[in-house]
Amino acid sequence: MNALDALGASPVKANRLKTSSLNNKMVNDYWTDVFDAKKNGRLVCWYEGVAINPLMQAADIAWVHGEAWSALLAARNGEETAQTAAEGRGYMKELCSYARTHIGCGVMAQKRGAEASGSSFADALGANQLGERVPAPDMFISAYPYCSTGQQWDEMLFRLFGKKIPIFNISVPWVWGNKKDATYLGGAEFKEATAFMVRQLRECIKFIEEQTGKKYNWDKLSEIMHYTKRAGQLRMEAMDLCIAKPGPASFFDWTTSLAPVNFIPGGPAIVDYFEQVKAEIEQRIADGEGSVPNEKYRLFWDGIMNWNKIGWLANKFAGYGANMVAGRYTHMGFWHEWDPIDVKDPLEGMAINYLVCPINLSAPLMIEEIIKLCRKYEIDGVVLHAARTCRAFSNPQYLIADAVQKRLGLPVAMIEGDMVDESFYKDELVNSRVEAMLEAIDGRRRVGIAA
Repeated sequence: MNALDALGASPVKANRLKTSSLNNKMVNDYWTDVFDAKKNGRLVCWYEGVAINPLMQAADIAWVHGEAWSALLAARNGEETAQTAAEGRGYMKELCSYARTHIGCGVMAQKRGAEASGSSFADALGANQLGERVPAPDMFISAYPYCSTGQQWDEMLFRLFGKKIPIFNISVPWVWGNKKDATYLGGAEFKEATAFMVRQLRECIKFIEEQTGKKYNWDKLSEIMHYTKRAGQLRMEAMDLCIAKPGPASFFDWTTSLAPVNFIPGGPAIVDYFEQVKAEIEQRIADGEGSVPNEKYRLFWDGIMNWNKIGWLANKFAGYGANMVAGRYTHMGFWHEWDPIDVKDPLEGMAINYLVCPINLSAPLMIEEIIKLCRKYEIDGVVLHAARTCRAFSNPQYLIADAVQKRLGLPVAMIEGDMVDESFYKDELVNSRVEAMLEAIDGRRRVGIAA
């Protein structure tokens, strides 16, 4: 039996960041606030796509981010009833499972009527009725980059609720990067796209003013973005520390920590969270403690997380001695470009972050950033999670695989799954493909080829 067989058979558990548990309380507190919004006289907005929640927070509007809500349901094993409800309404199983789950919640909420918005989060969670009791929307805002399903998601919900709820669409332009002066974050095209986004954000704020009947609080937005920028900076600094060997944290830790830079309200709490995360990582480095016992392989994850399987996959790779050190989903999004944010006038910096989210860059630009990350973290192999219902993330993965193989000589493994539909995941296929990639890494090492 070789070393790989022995590792694959051992019941090893990932050494997850202890501070990640603080994230759970923040998430629960956030959703408790959302479920209480209606009785507290606040409007509720359903939105999808990039993190425009600071715009709503400054206007004291509660928000339900469709992807975050669907991920929460999947992580707590409550997604199936919503998906079934959407399929019963005619939305096919191949539709984005984020959208299908969220639309299913709309279907169930309509059936319950006023009661849908009259439940506390704790009561709904205890009765396993989260999906059907999410507060109904008072408005929709769509801000989806690239993905055609995402751009129609709110339109589907708008129709589902009888075309009676106000809707606003922010069009996030695709970053082609095909002009001579084009670079990541640079060139005339990117400058024009940024200005276009800023104009739309201003129009969205006018829409918000119309819904609330109040003048927009620009000072509050600046305050929110002060905390958001600092949280983004701390998060990126903490991830940069993971160039250390053994890696003190993994892609799975960073996935767990997305909520504070995705949909949790911007404030002192999210800064405090990432200060603690960074401090724990610094202590682990000082102690020589890794997120995977006996780290043997350093891997890169391309694709959205499989939210049904986050703990399962963390332990699976730990069992192989494989540390998933970085990934496109976590390292190329969620306020990762914190520096351009001017807190006194934050719209341009916000627009820049929206434009360079993980699915909105052309393949050449995106691949260059992935290559940089692979070199930075000294990656040995790349796992590409081809989410069955997310074409936006999966479309360029063969190009990514080709690039990292030819330019860096890295073995790859393409595995199938999904974001929040567990039925698309097949464990035996994941095992065989991951093991083949790890054997290829071992083979390269035996002949003296550095990964």
